[in-house]
Amino acid sequence: MRLRLNRPEVGNALNPGLIAALTREVEEARRSCARLMIVESSGRNFCTGFDLSRLQEETDDTLLARFVRIEYCLQAIKNAPFPTLAIARGRAIGAGADLFCACAIRWILPGSSFVFPGANFGLVLGTSRLAEIVGAATAAEWIMGGATVDAQSALESGLAMKQIGYEDIERAVSSETARACRLDSSTHQSIWMAAASARSVRGETGDGFDMLRLIASASQVGLKERIASYRTASQSIWPVTSP
Repeated sequence: MRLRLNRPEVGNALNPGLIAALTREVEEARRSCARLMIVESSGRNFCTGFDLSRLQEETDDTLLARFVRIEYCLQAIKNAPFPTLAIARGRAIGAGADLFCACAIRWILPGSSFVFPGANFGLVLGTSRLAEIVGAATAAEWIMGGATVDAQSALESGLAMKQIGYEDIERAVSSETARACRLDSSTHQSIWMAAASARSVRGETGDGFDMLRLIASASQVGLKERIASYRTASQSIWPVTSP
């Protein structure tokens, strides 16, 4: 299964419709015993995060609900009984960077970068998944320091597993797909889930704590105001509607 984020005019920002569609596709892939799910994007950027274009219409409660749905989707991807492959290009910001982290296999194209800005408005989303990949100290440094992680740092830290050229995308995808289809379906899934259990010992309990931390952080009064302040301060760096 090959999924493409296709809102390039807004940097593939995650609005409710896109999150609902992505969640449905993950659930369908599970039902159909998919061998591999690929998440890629149109345009210049992988995903510039939470869509804030209609922030004036939101309330603290509607924002909380949207963040919970995003976390539910990310957990479904993280726990999928099949390999998940993200191919990042350009910028991956906030929930977009978290989407990249939720995938088991993570490739980047030249010039990719990552930012984890949720802490700037008091949100705890994706921290544990990032820490599983790059270690607690590095994750805390990036998130608390507001770092922009360039392609080289992503590769050195393990956030990205390899970099491929734009001209190599189809060849690399074909090779990964062939690998995923080499064994019979039952053996493929059993081996993948056994390996997945070794990669992460947190399991459902850890997922539950992640959701609770998110809800607790997003439930603090003034979420909309904090996001609006962050948006104003950051637009010159990461324009919300930039393609």
